[in-house]
Amino acid sequence: MKFIQIIIVSSLLLCSCVVSKNKYKDQLAKNLALTADLSSCQDSLNSSKNKLSKIDDALKTNSDHVQKLLSDSSKTHSTLERLNKLYTQEAEKNEKLNKDYKELLNASTAEAGKLNSHILKKEKELIELEEKVNNLSNDLHAREERVKELEQIIENKEKATEDLRKKVANALLSFKDKGLDVSVKNGKVYVSVSDQLLFKSGSVEIDKKGEEAIKKLAFVLKSQDDVNVMIEGHTDDVPVNKATHGISDNWDLSVLRATTITRIMTQEGLNPQKVTPSGKGEYLPKDTGKTSEARAKNRRTEIILTPKLDELFKLLENN
Repeated sequence: MKFIQIIIVSSLLLCSCVVSKNKYKDQLAKNLALTADLSSCQDSLNSSKNKLSKIDDALKTNSDHVQKLLSDSSKTHSTLERLNKLYTQEAEKNEKLNKDYKELLNASTAEAGKLNSHILKKEKELIELEEKVNNLSNDLHAREERVKELEQIIENKEKATEDLRKKVANALLSFKDKGLDVSVKNGKVYVSVSDQLLFKSGSVEIDKKGEEAIKKLAFVLKSQDDVNVMIEGHTDDVPVNKATHGISDNWDLSVLRATTITRIMTQEGLNPQKVTPSGKGEYLPKDTGKTSEARAKNRRTEIILTPKLDELFKLLENN
């Protein structure tokens, strides 16, 4: 700037030597005007530089901002692409779910139809089962009533059997210590009479004392219309003496003794249709021993009194 001023001054000095004073004044005025314009231009230049500096700063700031925006835009773009990808995946999933739902709905409708048909079938079976249960219940009630009747009949028979035992035991009480025993087994009254009271060894003729006992028993049984009588003869295992007339073995001996007692009882008025003689020989012993005491126990006659169970049998047949 100073250099320019020196040139200008030098020029003026040189001119002053050539031009006139007026021209000098005019030239000086022009120079002053130029100097003023130059100063103004310099101020404008400085101002423009300041503005340019500010613009540069602003441009740099904007450039940084733009770079940040570009970076953010890139991230946003990546995020958008990722979101679009996720959206596409979710849309595909949703489409598959809708397809599965429709298939499931169709299957459920078909299954519901089957289930409803199954329920109707089960309801029908339940109704039939209830009818069967009701029928069974009625049948069970009827059976319970029949069981009660049976129990009452059995109870009555047991009472009748016990009453019969007492009557027979009382009638034969005087023979109790002479080899006679009265007991109840399996609903039957057993009168077991030892041969020492009835028969001598190998004989079928009854002793007087034994005959008295049999007649007393027959007297009691005459009034018992609902009692069957089985007379069983029993022997020991000693073979029969071959010299005994008409008797081959213990079978014969046991049967003939039972027949002898049967004849006496029927002669005393006992209904022959109710009496059955039988012989067991040696094959149903009380004692399997081989001693004289064991054999004495086996030599006996058993009179088995069985109450008739016609009423019970009729009830069972009706069932």
